[in-house]
Amino acid sequence: MKLYFASGNDHKRKELSRLLGGYTLTLPSDEGIAFDVEENGKDFIENATIKAEALFRIVNAPVIADDSGLMVKALGGKPGIHTARYGEEEAGRRLSDKEKYMLLLRNLEGETDRRATFVTALCLILSEDRRYIIQESCEGEIALSPSGANGFGYDPVFFIKEAGCISADLPEGDKDIYSHRGKAARLMKMLLDKETENGEKGTEN
Repeated sequence: MKLYFASGNDHKRKELSRLLGGYTLTLPSDEGIAFDVEENGKDFIENATIKAEALFRIVNAPVIADDSGLMVKALGGKPGIHTARYGEEEAGRRLSDKEKYMLLLRNLEGETDRRATFVTALCLILSEDRRYIIQESCEGEIALSPSGANGFGYDPVFFIKEAGCISADLPEGDKDIYSHRGKAARLMKMLLDKETENGEKGTEN
């Protein structure tokens, strides 16, 4: 099954493609489709749905969208849905991943409560009246300093409680076991496999 991925983030596309295994994810830009939607929802599920619906209206084909973010207890749940753009409004420009996680560390200087949660919401739209939404999380805390060379985004400063180490210190396959996106994608793959199986049965009939 070909799935359009409502994103311009190739890092996310590669990770989600690996997690879904067997399903081709196509970015709008791969086919020259201009796609830029305002993510003005109040939570991750709303933003994932906004992106999926916007792309579905363009391609009229199966679409999947992801909205993810980091919620830090000491910061009142921020950056939350603004994780991807953290600090950019104040800076007046786009920031690199390193600039964003270093800003986070500065904002937590002296803070003893460093609990944090990564959240992923996935929205799959197969047709106008058929859609699935899955949300999963990964509990941890923000490290005192960055570590590791794997992953992307805030991985170098996110200590995964269940794994007992920094996310960026884990190989891809191991990170998938614990990560918010890994958990959500495994559930979504089960749904996609079932849909594919039902579709093949329908063709045989």
